[in-house]
Amino acid sequence: MEILPLPNSIAEVARAEMARESVPGLSAAVVHESRVYAAGFGVTNVNHPLPVTRDTYFRIGSTSKTFTATALMQLVEAGLIDLEAPVRHYITDFRLESEPDAAAMLVRHVVTHHGGWVGDYFRDTGAGDDARALIVAKMARSPQIIPTGTAFSYSNAAFYVAGRILEVVTGQVFEDIITDRIFRPLGMDHSTYWPEEAMVHRVAIGHVPGPGGPEPVKTYKAPRSIAPASSVISSAIDQVRYAAFHLGDGTAPGGERLLKAESLRYMQSPLYPGGGVCDAVGISWEIDHLPGGVDIVKHGGSIGGQLSAFEMVPQRAYACTVLTNSESGRGPKQVVADAARQHFLHLDETPAPLIAVPDAELDDYCGRYRGVLFDIHLERGPEGLVVLDRSSVQIADGTRVVPEATVMRLGFIGPGRVRILDQPHRGERCEFERDATGKVLWMRWDGRVCPRVE
Repeated sequence: MEILPLPNSIAEVARAEMARESVPGLSAAVVHESRVYAAGFGVTNVNHPLPVTRDTYFRIGSTSKTFTATALMQLVEAGLIDLEAPVRHYITDFRLESEPDAAAMLVRHVVTHHGGWVGDYFRDTGAGDDARALIVAKMARSPQIIPTGTAFSYSNAAFYVAGRILEVVTGQVFEDIITDRIFRPLGMDHSTYWPEEAMVHRVAIGHVPGPGGPEPVKTYKAPRSIAPASSVISSAIDQVRYAAFHLGDGTAPGGERLLKAESLRYMQSPLYPGGGVCDAVGISWEIDHLPGGVDIVKHGGSIGGQLSAFEMVPQRAYACTVLTNSESGRGPKQVVADAARQHFLHLDETPAPLIAVPDAELDDYCGRYRGVLFDIHLERGPEGLVVLDRSSVQIADGTRVVPEATVMRLGFIGPGRVRILDQPHRGERCEFERDATGKVLWMRWDGRVCPRVE
């Protein structure tokens, strides 16, 4: 595979964004009309620096969910899994705090973030092959936020369930399933779930902001329990190999058919309305609609002080991945991805215009909204509604602290729908849900339903 340098205009944006947000390292790659462009910038670790290259290993975080869904769709094609079947058809002892919701849960709900139970659930259930079985069993105490199948609420826990279904159906452990069915056929020899395999190569270490600049995160290994949602370690070049497969006809480079083309397109189709992070959701993929009928099919990830972006525009045979090794990479990864998309595709991406909302109505939204990872306060500011993000953040030793609140302005783009106007969440959207009396029940922040609390 011939790899061309990333165009200078994108490289300049990458360097400027890294300097602006103190991101130590970044790797990016693009595939467009079968041509691959890639480059690395900065260093792997501020304390023990090596130059980042296009082959440097990064933790990609939640884009890992799409690998789980891809393997699941292979088994759907084989007639071994039915998206419309109850989860209990495969995991007979599946339980949640709400028995009616657990009984009603379909496989489709799991892979489209429509399960409705607490999704940011993280437990280390050990290093054994039973890690997924154990964490799914612990979900018996997981409370329901919204009823099954009613609305999009981003869920890590749902993909632990998906991974466990794969194990039950195949009789293999999860990591072997993805290696055998995806990594190996696609030639992704810089991709693994195992830190001990990555560590013998050039690997990026996550960083968090410290008083003197970026500080390396002192933990790297992720619990095996969360692997189906978060644990792929990969390079930018391997990520565009994966993207090229999803843009193609389902055939691996060696000629083996891994999925039918119609299954790939189905995964990328808008099956349900999204919210916050996307306009719609397919089978694991998040979808944004652009003017002219063009869709961005995407995912992103955040884990251990590393943030990534992954997006495809199937109508234009285009994909881009941006990998960063810093908690401050949220804005830069998207700015670089936007610059690459504009360079290659020149798409009209004019955001929806803001609309005026009466001052009296703004008071309806003010208050506090809580999720497992988030503590969001909405207040009236001089120019309208502002959000104070008082969520905890990870520090270098892996623990979490509550820093000074991040303040961001909100602009309304429709009834109960706002766009965030300032970094680090600039351009992202939030939605609000009211009850029958008109009272605001919850807001969707970072894709998660966060109930309003007194």
